Amino acid sequence: MVLRNIESYPPQEPFTEIGGEYHLRVQELGADVAGSSFAYGDDPYQEVAVFPASKPDGRVVVFMHGGGWTNGYKEWMAFMAPALNAIGITFVSLGYRLAPAVQWPDGVLDAAAGVAWVYANIADHGGDPDRLIVGGHSAGGHYATWLAVRDDWRARLKVPADVIKGAVPVSGVYDFTEGNGMPGRPRFLGEAESNDLDASPILSIRNTPPVLMSWGDHDFPHLITQAERMTVALGDAKASVETLVLENCDHLGASYACGETSAPWVRALDQWSRDCQI
Repeated sequence: MVLRNIESYPPQEPFTEIGGEYHLRVQELGADVAGSSFAYGDDPYQEVAVFPASKPDGRVVVFMHGGGWTNGYKEWMAFMAPALNAIGITFVSLGYRLAPAVQWPDGVLDAAAGVAWVYANIADHGGDPDRLIVGGHSAGGHYATWLAVRDDWRARLKVPADVIKGAVPVSGVYDFTEGNGMPGRPRFLGEAESNDLDASPILSIRNTPPVLMSWGDHDFPHLITQAERMTVALGDAKASVETLVLENCDHLGASYACGETSAPWVRALDQWSRDCQI
């Protein structure tokens, strides 16, 4: 199936001003990018979009959109595909169900199921299932990091314990506990305060693959602080971690930079993944 028309999705929460700006811009950037949709569940949001490279080298990046856990479409990330395909990477954009229709942990378990689908099927599209990298922007960066640092979901989905070979979160959220700096408690967490702990990757670091942490130098201050704290926590846990501060980028700019062939993020991802032998 070709990429979905965004109008075919069930309604989402109204966009914030910044969300509406992003929605229009990424659709414009990805307007001419072709990919194929595949379902890993029954809900329209439980789909992945696959963008094969013309000369694949085996590496696969599975990327999750942002949107505050209440908005977003897998089609948003189509604009990233040409730059990553150009360096041999098979690109997958992973969609997931959104709040308030679902609450923690349903969205991240969707993401886990999507990764399991990629592992089982990506060889048919030029990718190597043993070379999976997960990433995401903002809320998607949170989900990608959670999947990378937690290993308790993998046996249930019958994927190898080391199914994720690396993680590349961009301007993600890593801590939902008190004092995290966020302007409010996200609704996707639901009512149970224990969810704040369970959803925080910074509290669950174990058996973590190499991580490339990125954020914009003009990003939201609380996200910069969280990224810096997560970097320290990964290092303290003896995980392999590198950082990239994207110059002249605010929160949205950090995402746009992920689709620019000449931008530092694509070059850094390419070199980092080679250095890590992914």
